[in-house]
Amino acid sequence: QVQLVESGGGLVQPGGSLRLSCAASGIIFEIYAMGWYRQAPGTQRELVAVIRSGGNTNYADSVKGRFTISRGNAKNTVYLQMNSLKPEDTAVYYCNADVRAYGNNVGDYWGQGTQVTVSS
Repeated sequence: QVQLVESGGGLVQPGGSLRLSCAASGIIFEIYAMGWYRQAPGTQRELVAVIRSGGNTNYADSVKGRFTISRGNAKNTVYLQMNSLKPEDTAVYYCNADVRAYGNNVGDYWGQGTQVTVSS
């Protein structure tokens, strides 16, 4: 019933931009935070950016100043604006929702991922 659907990935040249989108549905509790993670071949999944219900954000050092995470007005959507892309940004990007009820985590939900490839 719970679904997170990502879109916006693709192939882009170094220095280019992409905007990733994620929409969550079927979640009846609070979405406390939404974030983006990525995983490149042969690497561990890593946090890219997260935004909490109050609007505060965190970014991986590798993307600070280049990526911007934001929430939609409905609060069940999250975006990742990716500028000045580098080949090392190439990865599958996953959307995550931290769902809580009365302050307690009741689930971490994931999208299927969207491929971002930065190459000339």
